[in-house]
Amino acid sequence: MRWMVVDAPLDSSGARRGEERAPDALRRAGLLDALTADDDGRVDEARLRDSARDPASGVIGAADLPRAGGAITARVAALISDGHRPLVLGGDCAILPGICRALPPTTELWFVDAHPDFLDGQTSPTGEAADMDLSVVTGHGPAAAVGLDDALLDPNRVHLLGHRPPTDESSRVEAARIDPAIHQMPAVELLRRGAGAVGTSLAAGGDGPAWLHLDLDVVDPRDLPAVTYPEPDGLRWADLIALVTPLARADRLLGMSVTDLNTDEDPDGRHARRVVEVLAQVLGD
Repeated sequence: MRWMVVDAPLDSSGARRGEERAPDALRRAGLLDALTADDDGRVDEARLRDSARDPASGVIGAADLPRAGGAITARVAALISDGHRPLVLGGDCAILPGICRALPPTTELWFVDAHPDFLDGQTSPTGEAADMDLSVVTGHGPAAAVGLDDALLDPNRVHLLGHRPPTDESSRVEAARIDPAIHQMPAVELLRRGAGAVGTSLAAGGDGPAWLHLDLDVVDPRDLPAVTYPEPDGLRWADLIALVTPLARADRLLGMSVTDLNTDEDPDGRHARRVVEVLAQVLGD
């Protein structure tokens, strides 16, 4: 099935950081041609212009996030209903709740990220919804701030892959908040087991639909420094390719999201071009 590319340029800091321009950068780097993909344009409402942190919820742009998320939901739901396989380009990870609201509740989520994204409005040091997306999706986040009332996906069908161990008080608090039903495989364990073996096992081991979410900060900053919150001791490009290729080619995959390329840290576009090369290798025929 051909990929249908759609841009969701949501930067949950509200500060118009480079994540907002990542879809354009990936397009300029030749993504559509590299994948022989179809083009569904951009979700124009998926932008945040309010950088103030809501005192009640602790979330930046709390009044605007439901609108942005709802627009993403509508677009992804329409694409899937029409038989397409969406490739959603963020933006940051705050696009994920909107995506997951468009998916069947039995969907298995493969969440590949350097961070668990399991904070909330009180524990997040930034107030960015991208600190909280997985907690929201599994029913543990600031639901009212993003227009959600309950869990979107069963935590027991969520696989958290490639995250780093806690290194400070904030990340220790975050680690303690993670729903114990979520299947966790930190980067060190994933690499010990072999990224390809892990990806192959996940792709073949479940049943029902699946969604693949890739936050590019899972890649070691030696290979990809152009992210907002880099973390050391991550996956090298070869590891990421080995992990994601079987997941991206699974017959039960509904679609994929790619987030957190920060173009502010990529002035000449070399990292965008490298991301396109990797995606072409992983997603291409």
